[in-house]
Amino acid sequence: MSLTEDAALAARLVHHAGRLAARMRSEGLEAATKTSISDVVTAADHAAERLVVDTLAEERPGDGVLGEEGASHTGSSGRTWVIDPVDGTYNFVAGLDWWCSAIALTDGERLVLGAVHHPATGRTFVGGPGLPTTVDGVPLPPLADRPLSAACLTTYLHPPSYGGEVGAAFDRLAGGAATLRMLGSASMDATAIAQGALHVRCQHSLPPWDDLPGAALILGVGGATARVHAAGVDWSAAGVPTAVAEVRAALSQTSA
Repeated sequence: MSLTEDAALAARLVHHAGRLAARMRSEGLEAATKTSISDVVTAADHAAERLVVDTLAEERPGDGVLGEEGASHTGSSGRTWVIDPVDGTYNFVAGLDWWCSAIALTDGERLVLGAVHHPATGRTFVGGPGLPTTVDGVPLPPLADRPLSAACLTTYLHPPSYGGEVGAAFDRLAGGAATLRMLGSASMDATAIAQGALHVRCQHSLPPWDDLPGAALILGVGGATARVHAAGVDWSAAGVPTAVAEVRAALSQTSA
């Protein structure tokens, strides 16, 4: 399949998954807790993931899948679709609009593309390292670079992690930013970075379904990504190149 065909499929998948989840939310849902009070799941997460997996089984039967809600299949092609049916589920359950459906395609270790659909605005973002990022088919301009000191950092850290080595590492990266936001959806944050509204994202222990769709969009507008092991955990950063480099440097420092 061509990159254009894969991108069109990805856009269709997240659009349909996002619309299904939004419809189910409007009809009423109950949430179950997974690992913490802020880590929740609903029937919409499972239904949207099943829709995506079933479509891929028909249209890309040789490809593997990896879904947040448990879908896992290796496939024979070496390619894997990484699925986040509802990214920002806490926001979704709370009635906030900062949530989306997201997907990424990898080929071995190579990130091919990502797609994100934002039901609140009806917009669909698609892009990747070799695929200029678009919104509803309209190309986004390249990112304007800036240092961390002039950047808005978007991140997430559970309150129990504010102390200790992880908290110290977080202080190093956050202390260099112009301002900070915790909005609750890594893929939605990436759409804002790709549009230039936010500038860099960094979070530790980010699973692939939270990391890869948005990273692809950021790379598609000339951004950069980085992975840093610090304070015993792996941190994922993505955004404008200079700010990403400074986040990497801050995390790599040894605590005083």
